[in-house]
Amino acid sequence: MQTPLEPAALNRLRWRCRRGLLENDLLIERFFARHGSCITVERAQGLQALTDLADNDLLDLLLSRREPEGELDCPEVREVLALIRIPARAAA
Repeated sequence: MQTPLEPAALNRLRWRCRRGLLENDLLIERFFARHGSCITVERAQGLQALTDLADNDLLDLLLSRREPEGELDCPEVREVLALIRIPARAAA
Protein backbone atom coordinates (compact mmCIF):
# COMPACT_ATOMS: atom_id res chain seq x y z
CA MET A 1 0.00 0.00 0.00
CA GLN A 2 1.30 3.43 -0.89
CA THR A 3 1.30 5.98 1.91
CA PRO A 4 -0.17 9.41 1.12
CA LEU A 5 2.11 12.36 1.73
CA GLU A 6 1.13 14.53 4.69
CA PRO A 7 0.05 18.12 3.89
CA ALA A 8 3.10 19.71 5.56
CA ALA A 9 5.46 17.42 3.64
CA LEU A 10 3.57 18.19 0.42
CA ASN A 11 4.03 21.93 1.00
CA ARG A 12 7.78 21.45 1.59
CA LEU A 13 8.04 19.34 -1.55
CA ARG A 14 6.20 21.90 -3.62
CA TRP A 15 8.54 24.63 -2.36
CA ARG A 16 11.62 22.50 -3.07
CA CYS A 17 10.43 21.92 -6.63
CA ARG A 18 10.62 25.60 -7.54
CA ARG A 19 13.13 25.93 -10.34
CA GLY A 20 15.12 28.64 -12.06
CA LEU A 21 13.96 27.54 -15.50
CA LEU A 22 10.40 28.61 -16.29
CA GLU A 23 9.69 25.55 -18.44
CA ASN A 24 10.48 23.22 -15.53
CA ASP A 25 8.30 25.28 -13.20
CA LEU A 26 5.37 25.11 -15.60
CA LEU A 27 5.59 21.35 -16.06
CA ILE A 28 6.02 20.67 -12.35
CA GLU A 29 3.17 23.02 -11.39
CA ARG A 30 0.93 21.21 -13.88
CA PHE A 31 1.93 17.95 -12.16
CA PHE A 32 0.94 19.37 -8.76
CA ALA A 33 -2.34 20.73 -10.15
CA ARG A 34 -3.27 17.30 -11.52
CA HIS A 35 -1.82 14.97 -8.91
CA GLY A 36 -1.17 17.06 -5.78
CA SER A 37 -4.03 15.48 -3.89
CA CYS A 38 -2.72 11.95 -4.45
CA ILE A 39 1.05 12.31 -4.10
CA THR A 40 2.41 9.40 -2.14
CA VAL A 41 5.65 9.09 -0.21
CA GLU A 42 7.03 7.05 -3.12
CA ARG A 43 6.13 9.69 -5.71
CA ALA A 44 7.62 12.36 -3.45
CA GLN A 45 10.88 10.40 -3.37
CA GLY A 46 10.90 10.23 -7.16
CA LEU A 47 10.22 13.93 -7.47
CA GLN A 48 12.91 14.77 -4.92
CA ALA A 49 15.44 12.74 -6.90
CA LEU A 50 14.52 14.76 -9.99
CA THR A 51 14.90 18.07 -8.17
CA ASP A 52 18.52 17.21 -7.39
CA LEU A 53 19.29 17.58 -11.10
CA ALA A 54 20.50 20.71 -12.84
CA ASP A 55 17.70 22.61 -14.60
CA ASN A 56 18.74 21.65 -18.14
CA ASP A 57 19.17 17.97 -17.24
CA LEU A 58 15.73 17.98 -15.61
CA LEU A 59 14.15 19.63 -18.64
CA ASP A 60 15.67 16.97 -20.93
CA LEU A 61 13.99 14.26 -18.83
CA LEU A 62 10.66 16.07 -18.59
CA LEU A 63 10.53 16.57 -22.36
CA SER A 64 11.57 12.96 -23.08
CA ARG A 65 14.81 14.06 -24.74
CA ARG A 66 16.50 11.41 -22.62
CA GLU A 67 15.59 8.73 -20.12
CA PRO A 68 16.74 8.28 -16.52
CA GLU A 69 20.04 6.49 -16.08
CA GLY A 70 22.01 5.09 -13.17
CA GLU A 71 20.57 5.89 -9.74
CA LEU A 72 17.72 7.85 -11.33
CA ASP A 73 16.51 4.78 -13.18
CA CYS A 74 14.10 3.58 -10.48
CA PRO A 75 10.33 2.97 -10.39
CA GLU A 76 9.57 6.10 -8.35
CA VAL A 77 11.32 8.43 -10.81
CA ARG A 78 9.82 6.69 -13.84
CA GLU A 79 6.31 6.96 -12.37
CA VAL A 80 6.66 10.69 -11.71
CA LEU A 81 8.13 11.28 -15.17
CA ALA A 82 5.24 9.39 -16.76
CA LEU A 83 2.73 11.58 -14.92
CA ILE A 84 4.54 14.81 -15.78
CA ARG A 85 4.92 13.85 -19.43
CA ILE A 86 1.17 13.37 -20.01
CA PRO A 87 0.15 16.04 -22.53
CA ALA A 88 -2.24 18.72 -21.26
CA ARG A 89 -5.06 17.65 -23.60
CA ALA A 90 -4.77 13.97 -22.66
CA ALA A 91 -5.20 14.72 -18.97
CA ALA A 92 -8.23 16.95 -19.42
